[in-house]
Amino acid sequence: MFLPFIIFLFTFPLTMALGTFQGATTNNTAKSGCQTQCGNVTVPYPFGIGKDTGCSLDESFYVTCNTSYAEPKLFFQSSNIQIYNISDSEFRIATDSGVSYKCFNKDETLSWDYGGWYSISPFTFSTKNKFIVLGCDDYSLFSGTDGADISSGCVTICSKAQHGTDINGQCSGMGCCQTSIPEGLNYYNITLYSFQNHKDVLSFNRCGYAFLAEEGSFEFKGAIDLIDEWAVWERILATVPVVVDWVVAGNCSECKGNSSCIKIDGDRYLCKCINGYQGNPYLDPGCQDINECEDPGTYPCYGDCMNTLGGYTCSCPSGSFGDAKAVNGCDQYAKDSKNSSTIYIIATVFGLLALLSVIMGILFGIRRRKLMSFGEKFFEQNGGVLLRQKINSQGSHEAMTLFSTAQLRKATKNYSQENIIGCGGYGVVYKGILSNKRVVAIKKSKIMDGSQDEQFVNEVLILTQVIHRNVVKLLGCCLEEEVPVLVYEFISNNTLFHHIHSKMGGMSWLSWENRLRVAVEAAGAFAYLHSDAIMPIIHRDVKSTNILLDDNYTTKISDFGASRLVPLDHEHVTTLIQGTLGYLDPEYFNTSQLTDKSDVYSFGVVLAELITGKKPIGVDRANDGKNLATYFVNAVKENRLYQIVEPRILREGTFEQIQAAGDLVKRCLSLQRHDRPTMKMVAVELDNLRQFTAHPWVQQQSCQKTRSLVLEVEQSDLYEVPLVSHGTNDSESYHGRTHTAFEENKPHGCFS
Repeated sequence: MFLPFIIFLFTFPLTMALGTFQGATTNNTAKSGCQTQCGNVTVPYPFGIGKDTGCSLDESFYVTCNTSYAEPKLFFQSSNIQIYNISDSEFRIATDSGVSYKCFNKDETLSWDYGGWYSISPFTFSTKNKFIVLGCDDYSLFSGTDGADISSGCVTICSKAQHGTDINGQCSGMGCCQTSIPEGLNYYNITLYSFQNHKDVLSFNRCGYAFLAEEGSFEFKGAIDLIDEWAVWERILATVPVVVDWVVAGNCSECKGNSSCIKIDGDRYLCKCINGYQGNPYLDPGCQDINECEDPGTYPCYGDCMNTLGGYTCSCPSGSFGDAKAVNGCDQYAKDSKNSSTIYIIATVFGLLALLSVIMGILFGIRRRKLMSFGEKFFEQNGGVLLRQKINSQGSHEAMTLFSTAQLRKATKNYSQENIIGCGGYGVVYKGILSNKRVVAIKKSKIMDGSQDEQFVNEVLILTQVIHRNVVKLLGCCLEEEVPVLVYEFISNNTLFHHIHSKMGGMSWLSWENRLRVAVEAAGAFAYLHSDAIMPIIHRDVKSTNILLDDNYTTKISDFGASRLVPLDHEHVTTLIQGTLGYLDPEYFNTSQLTDKSDVYSFGVVLAELITGKKPIGVDRANDGKNLATYFVNAVKENRLYQIVEPRILREGTFEQIQAAGDLVKRCLSLQRHDRPTMKMVAVELDNLRQFTAHPWVQQQSCQKTRSLVLEVEQSDLYEVPLVSHGTNDSESYHGRTHTAFEENKPHGCFS
């Protein structure tokens, strides 16, 4: 509630403080006719103020100067990410929306809860940053993508405020911990947890914080930071920045005169003035010679100074010898002064000739690079030529549409932050409206390895031919961007996870009959992918957030970012382990061998969610019940399934149905894949259960038994949960939202 006010109040002091950081621009300028300053921040080319003004190298580098503040502020592109300064390889941004926090009231209920995240694509977060967790009863998970999913964590505990004192500002795990992050991240998400809702430490520590910060910018002050949550929050916002690395995409084509090109990861680079030159290496005429003799503080000379191209000479006055760059370094000649002077002149001449040779070599290299080919275009890099050939060879353009960059940018208002409807490990999803008024979901994928373009093209062609009423349809793609962009049909009514666990969705429609219907539709869709598609497809990330619902509450399976096609003559494929905690098949985790039974295990967890109304990982449950799969299987084995079933199911379902559903879930969650049923078998058994509910005479026969069961439950003290259960403020990522749900639960965007 107080977050916007705090950000406004403390952004300006942090901007002023960052003005003294090393790495601020020196002698860097903007293009002719373009604004150079925004407040006290210098904006050097390739960055430029304003979109479509021609002041930046491309759309990745445009920034916005907001003059509505007393002191104008600089923001990254059209986002709300404030930039504090820009150097020749990095820039610093505000920490604010990247801070995750949890605060608890005296009765251990949540007072404030916010999950921090940031995306700065196409740039990356610097390894100069540290991941920091602050508190006495907290642990946090830091996750992101750098071409492959990564995650790390940090735990901090203390039993009394004094444990945080006398630590000289170090985060060592007692009240404060910190850890490094991998390089190459352009997105991260922070999830903060508390072990006991600060139950034992509320008297001196109500809040926990987790955030990314430039190393050395945050100094832990011990007990005062644990006790005064307001003061430490203010200090984080006012003094802690995040460092972002930036590079230029291409083949060194922008490097101008007297500069060198530093290659980074193949097709990315930085331009840097060579020693003895300064200026903007991205703008003509390039870097200019420094007159070192005019800056004795940086280039000391206590004799005769002479500027040269790219350097300077400093010699002792006539009649003396020694080191003229050192104080009192020149001594009077004792003898042979004439011969020594001659030797010195000859050495100077040879040195100048050598320096000129180096400069000529650099200029020749720059000229040769300019004549080299700029390489393949993004369309070719992403396999566009191959895809077009295969579409033409099939003689049909209906199954796959190749969208242009202009079409998708217009549909998403140039990938506006306001159009973001989801973020995940495989990309950012935008809501778009095509020229024919069709609403679509547009997904900017992660960076693809260029060597895999043929595999990518084959998989896209097969996915476009997946036609099933319960599978989200892939309409086409755009390969003219740096990363492939996929276009799907838009599903408007949120995720199954949302309707089971969230206050927003509620569960008024989620009767036992509707749960069975959703389960049957989802199982049928997965069975189709496993058995009836052109080539078997293993989804590999089955979970309730990837099961969407349309306006009619019809099930739609989504997010094939982790999917794998399986050759018909293979029983399994060996892959890097990917999946979601709580849903991941333990046998796949141990062997890296992915089969269709891995999807069956994950779907078993989804069925357990539907039956119990509980989340896959429950930090509020006892140790033996944190993992829902284990919790459910043990309940079935110990004949106490009815103690964990959602109360509404006990009212609406029969004894036989619930028992049969529990046994089916137990078999799906078998640790050995050979003991699990196929997805087609799961779909058949669920459909039989659903048909069972449709026969009134069956319901009449079991009515008495059901009423007895419900009566028994209502008279026990095991069910204090109301009929309609809701989740807590857990963050969720989904691809489809109604307009109302999107506005009320709208994320700050992948840039906030």
